[in-house]
Amino acid sequence: MQVPLNARCGIMRLTLQYAACFVAFLSAGFLIVATWTDCWMENADDSLEVSTKCRGLWWECVTNVFDGIRTCDEYDSIYAEHSVKLVATRTLMILADILAGFGFIILLLGLDCVTLLTNDSSIKLKICFVSGITMVIGGVPGIIGSVWYALDVYVERTNLLYSVFLGIQYKFGWSCWLGMAGSLGGFVCGGVLICCHYFFEENGYGRGISYASRKIYTHNGDSVNKFYSPSKTETAKMYAVDTRV
Repeated sequence: MQVPLNARCGIMRLTLQYAACFVAFLSAGFLIVATWTDCWMENADDSLEVSTKCRGLWWECVTNVFDGIRTCDEYDSIYAEHSVKLVATRTLMILADILAGFGFIILLLGLDCVTLLTNDSSIKLKICFVSGITMVIGGVPGIIGSVWYALDVYVERTNLLYSVFLGIQYKFGWSCWLGMAGSLGGFVCGGVLICCHYFFEENGYGRGISYASRKIYTHNGDSVNKFYSPSKTETAKMYAVDTRV
């Protein structure tokens, strides 16, 4: 049995929604973990080093390579004088965390399987659209903060290579990579949600159809035609009777 166009569009819409929800969850999680972990920059590999040093946005940790003992020192109060790189990255990442978290929550409310606010598919499309906009906006400060921090570390390391004074050479660590990955994931998720909104809204799929009225698929596909079948009006019933004669 051939699946109708509306049914195929409904399946595609649900698939894209769940995929976007999964990506949004990972993006928000990556950004939050990146903000509150301690390895935004770590010392480069050196055989003479007996410890691994990692610096985060809030504290610095040193791990002994022999016994694995790890000690961390918190930075001074937020009111103390810090570098512009540190303060700006903190601000941008916290803003990205808040926006990504709100975007994920809004997306949950826009899923067709969640009937907390409404069952109207057209309204849910708009909710997902708002979620997509929020995720894209949240990815902007995240990518700016993480890339700026990484470039600053790279420039600092390059200048140290040409300096006559020896010092610890750092490279950007896995927390910085998580920040970049979370920001890019927010862009991808937001782009998918925005494109879905324009595609389904322009073609009119799912308008005026509530999730509660949709039929469940069976293994033999008998209820596929009923997935988006509207209720018969009195005029349609009379027309059907007239055609039987």
